[in-house]
Amino acid sequence: MNEKLTFDFEDRPTIKGYPELRWTGKRPFKSTQYYPSQQRESYGEEVNGWMNKIFWGDNLQVMSHLLKEYRGKIDLIYIDPPFDSKADYKRKIELKGVGKVESDTTSFEEKQYGDIWANDEYLQFMYERITLMKELLSDTGSIFLQCDWHKSHLLRCLLDEVFGSDRFINEIIWRKSNSHNDGKKFGSITESIFFYSKTADYTYNKQYYEMDEKSYNMTEEETGRKFKSVSLNASGQGEPRYFNGKLLYPPVGTHWRWSQERINEALEMTPPKIYFSANGVPRYKQYMDEMKGNPVQNLWFDDMEELPVENLWMDFKAISSQSRERLDYPTQKPEALLERIIKSASNPDDIVFDCFMGSGTTQAVAMKLGRKFIGADINLGSIQTTTRRLVNIAKEMKENQQENGEKYTGFEVYNVNNYDVFRNPEDARDLIIQALEIQPFSKNNIWDGELDGRMVKIMPVNRIATKADLEELKANLPYKEYEKRKEEDSTQPVERITIVCMGHESDLKASLEQELSEYKLDIEIVDILRDKQNLRFKRDAEADIVKEGNKLVIRAFYPMNLLQKLSLQKEYVEDWRQLVDSVMIDWNYDGAVMSPSVIDVPGKDELVKGVYDIPEDAGNIKVKITDLLSESLEMEVE
Repeated sequence: MNEKLTFDFEDRPTIKGYPELRWTGKRPFKSTQYYPSQQRESYGEEVNGWMNKIFWGDNLQVMSHLLKEYRGKIDLIYIDPPFDSKADYKRKIELKGVGKVESDTTSFEEKQYGDIWANDEYLQFMYERITLMKELLSDTGSIFLQCDWHKSHLLRCLLDEVFGSDRFINEIIWRKSNSHNDGKKFGSITESIFFYSKTADYTYNKQYYEMDEKSYNMTEEETGRKFKSVSLNASGQGEPRYFNGKLLYPPVGTHWRWSQERINEALEMTPPKIYFSANGVPRYKQYMDEMKGNPVQNLWFDDMEELPVENLWMDFKAISSQSRERLDYPTQKPEALLERIIKSASNPDDIVFDCFMGSGTTQAVAMKLGRKFIGADINLGSIQTTTRRLVNIAKEMKENQQENGEKYTGFEVYNVNNYDVFRNPEDARDLIIQALEIQPFSKNNIWDGELDGRMVKIMPVNRIATKADLEELKANLPYKEYEKRKEEDSTQPVERITIVCMGHESDLKASLEQELSEYKLDIEIVDILRDKQNLRFKRDAEADIVKEGNKLVIRAFYPMNLLQKLSLQKEYVEDWRQLVDSVMIDWNYDGAVMSPSVIDVPGKDELVKGVYDIPEDAGNIKVKITDLLSESLEMEVE
């Protein structure tokens, strides 16, 4: 029943004076279907009936799943989506406990994800997801989208189109690094964060920089209060005002920034808040004990002391190699950046959502600030990194519970329509091409390769292929070439097509044939899960786990994919723990959801224990060992 549930979106008609972004193959996104989820793991306990949620899967399908329960209920969305930077992002994988000595058998670089797109494909991808995000936002909710110069101009247009240009609040400029040499152009050291709200009634809490106490260098004799002397003038010619019965004109080109009524009130205070300089110019006292700090706004202003945090954010940089926060995850953002956004646009108990989760910075900061959160990513490495990070933060917060108060530290991990065949979607295309012996084409080609004279298109992995996935293919087919082939011989197919997928809608082939009925096509669907079950896309891990008295002992663990990348034979592994990122144990596994009570996540240069005390009430034991590639082996121990 759930699989057939659909959600329709409000149709946005074209209105004169409201421009829309156009691209080849642009498809209206008017509805989506519900996708089921499967709970895999659970950590911690509910607080006030709430458990945070992490989803592994394509965020389009994750958001389609969330619409059923959370449509109009998300209070803040932050995303750091692909920038189309034309780069591959990698992280270094290193064996633990080998010091600074490096070789092919101790370290290598692992591609986490690629950021290379065709322009039209990128715009459709973002258009559909931004549309879903608007549907999830509450009426007081807002979205912060981070990007850089590659696509900022187009993303701003998409946000205007989906949310309306009147819902644009700010463009925040974040200086992520110090100056550097970019060749024959100005150095690119900033990123943009677009701030849009769903309605005019959005949550906003003004933020302030730390107080610069040195600037409050004057002391009021009568009270001993510290203050700074601030001008009463602002730019723009204005009328004179009375000060203690004397009419004073402001300097040429300026006006008195206070009304006559406010001036009178300030002069009647004891002692007066307005005082006169040695040359008779009125100024006012800004008391240090009345200020929260220097507020965050525009870079061009008359009086910085009067303003909150401006929209040029220069007070924190990107994660450095020495940072305590560093997780060696590509594009990781500093917690201070997310802290400012979350504090600005949400309140405690609000729901914060990030569907390009990466290393889980949004979720980590939301947990610390007492917000509820939902996260999603298609990369399993992201799920494992975030899970490990949140477990550590929850442990620290529990130890300081009196100081922190009760926060939402429990969370669950789900799959949405995922198949645990590929750990990393970036590996999928190459693995499929190798396994099926496809002759590959360049990534700029509409086809992924050729096999026995047939053009091959590989559909998105880790989810079933839908008719919507065919839209990009249909938009970019070589129709002029098809017309020519049709004229030359109408009895022969104009193209022989093989579509490779991991499960698909039952009418996928028929739908494509019907849409392209004016051409004769030979279409073949290859379902890897059904038709190619004998293919091995990854080598399974091996482990020797036994009970010895009241101890659970992991004698050996061999993650075969990791060993292959390190060019290591398992016989030459000195200590299996060097290959392991974490060990988790559920002493009473219920057969469905793993709820670990042992969470062995060592520090960067430490190793897992490998030997664990079995509690007296232990029942069905399940062990999860995650290696340095974020691949996991799950075993039940008799």
